[in-house]
Amino acid sequence: MAETAVARETLFALRETIARLEGKPVPALAAAAHEAMAADGGRSKAGPKQGRPFETGIATLDEALEGGVPRDALTEIRSLSLRDAGAATGFALALASRLREGDKNVPAGRTIVLWIGDTVATMEAGLPYAIGLRDFGLEPQGFLHAAPRKLEEALWLAEAALASGVFAVVILEVRGNPARFGLTESRRLSLRAKAAGRPLFLLRHGGEEEASSALFRLSVEPAPAAARFLPDGSMLGGSIGNPSFRLTLEKSRNPAPLSLVLEWNPHDRRFSSILDQQRPALIERKSANPRPHLPPVANRSDRPQAMGSVVALDRAS
Repeated sequence: MAETAVARETLFALRETIARLEGKPVPALAAAAHEAMAADGGRSKAGPKQGRPFETGIATLDEALEGGVPRDALTEIRSLSLRDAGAATGFALALASRLREGDKNVPAGRTIVLWIGDTVATMEAGLPYAIGLRDFGLEPQGFLHAAPRKLEEALWLAEAALASGVFAVVILEVRGNPARFGLTESRRLSLRAKAAGRPLFLLRHGGEEEASSALFRLSVEPAPAAARFLPDGSMLGGSIGNPSFRLTLEKSRNPAPLSLVLEWNPHDRRFSSILDQQRPALIERKSANPRPHLPPVANRSDRPQAMGSVVALDRAS
């Protein structure tokens, strides 16, 4: 397996060099790779359905994503700050769970999810938790976590994982906007995903919008969980509903803005849209033994002293 991956990397580098010498666009490499796979008798590791996007189940979102999340491209999932890392991580895991659920014809060896973690982000947001993986519909036995020490090692691992074609999805975790991960590196990853026919999720924690080769970019924020109702229609007080996410489609071919709130059902492994009237209102909790507020202190000894005379100074320039 290692020798095959090295040979494939060498072949891809040679094709890239030849394409640049001949003045051909670099995106033509992906088409050449697909043609080579077809000439090889169609024995592609990507499978027969890898060219079709997988649907999220939300008609509005799938329409904006041109049919769903692509199976052979780079998709960026961004959180505004590290405190929202849990929401972005949960949404990425939900997409991975739905992707595996839709790949019924894929062999069991190719349903493994590879998570390439970031060292600094791990210190802030923590490691993936086995019980939490089950809550999002993933089994720990089909989940691999890698912790490279440097960003260069993480990028190399992501390219090698995509080229191997043995993972259902590769999730690359990045904190912020590092200078060593720009448009060139994202373009290289996008070409690897296209040539291998496998999806790559770029999970960016606390990063700003920047130019990248991601086909789509989604901003994820936490949203209040919807109320949980009992079969008789009454609300179950003190309970916590399913995870909810506020999504904003920041990059797509559709210029129309899109923002919506989704709820993830881990049992059915599907999303559902939450309307504005269904969002729970924030309830102000009062103390069981309220006390009157203390009156403001008068005649304090620490009152600010009056300012002295103001001296006009000439401008330096």
